[in-house]
Amino acid sequence: MNWGVLALQGAFREHREALDALGVSSVEVRTPEQLAGVDALILPGGESTTVGRLLTTSGLLEPLRARLSDGMPTFGTCAGLILLARDVLDGRPDQPSLAAIDVTVRRNAYGTQAASFEADLEVAGISDAPFRAVFIRAPIVESVGPDVEVLARHADRPVLVRRGTIWASTFHPELSGDLRVHERFLHEVMR
Repeated sequence: MNWGVLALQGAFREHREALDALGVSSVEVRTPEQLAGVDALILPGGESTTVGRLLTTSGLLEPLRARLSDGMPTFGTCAGLILLARDVLDGRPDQPSLAAIDVTVRRNAYGTQAASFEADLEVAGISDAPFRAVFIRAPIVESVGPDVEVLARHADRPVLVRRGTIWASTFHPELSGDLRVHERFLHEVMR
C-alpha cells in the first residue's frame, strides 16, 4: 500500500515521522499526480482555511474528493477533520468541504493557541493505557451521523471518529510521541 501525507501546510512532517517509526514509507502529496500515486492519505493539522485554499489552487480539491468518494483510506487530524467534515460551523463561507464523514464540527472551539491542552483518552481498541492527546486550537465535533463510530471522547464530546476507512480526530496524535492511534488506523485499513 502506498501512503501519502498531504504536504501543503501544517504538521505533515510529524505524520511522516510517525509512519516511518511504524515501518511504513510515505510520500508528500502536493499535486494531483502525487495523489494519484497513493492508496491512502493523511490530512494533517494546520490552518483549515489555508489548506482549503491551497487544495483549490493546487488542483487537488476535485481529485481528492473523487478519491475519497472511491473509498481511499484517509485519516484527518484537527484541520484534516475540518476538511473531511460534512458541515463546518464558524468557517469561512468560501471554505471547501470534502464532506467525506457525516460530522458537524466547530472550528477553534476550544479557544486560542493559549487554550491548547493535553488530556488522557480511552480509545476503543487501545487497552493497555490511556492515550495522551494534544489539542491545539482544536475543533469540537458537534454532532455525528448514524454511520459514524465514535472511538474516543473527551468531556463527553467525540474526539476520534470513523466511517469505514475514513478516520478523523480533533487532536494531534502525531505530536503525542505515542504511535498507537496511527498503528490502529494502519491495522484497520491494511487488513
